[in-house]
Amino acid sequence: MTTSACPGYVGYPFPAEIISQAVWLYFRFPLSLRMVDELLATRGIVVSHETVRQWARKFGQAFANQIRRRLPVAGAAVRDDSGVIRSGSAEFDLVS
Repeated sequence: MTTSACPGYVGYPFPAEIISQAVWLYFRFPLSLRMVDELLATRGIVVSHETVRQWARKFGQAFANQIRRRLPVAGAAVRDDSGVIRSGSAEFDLVS
């Protein structure tokens, strides 16, 4: 697995993919630091919750900004609450 490491990840004993995955899990889902630690442990990556906390503190803002940018805008969905069903050329009113 060869990837170009972000300059911010240089000097850490873990690959950038592991740090990114841990920080993404912490900010994307409502998980505690210990839950992230346990999820990584199930994948064979031994890291303490304190290490995850330090990574989240250092790299977390960039991940949080990316996640917020990808969320759908409130009110963007188009809904038809008129109570009318259209079938071909016929319209049926559901309001009695």
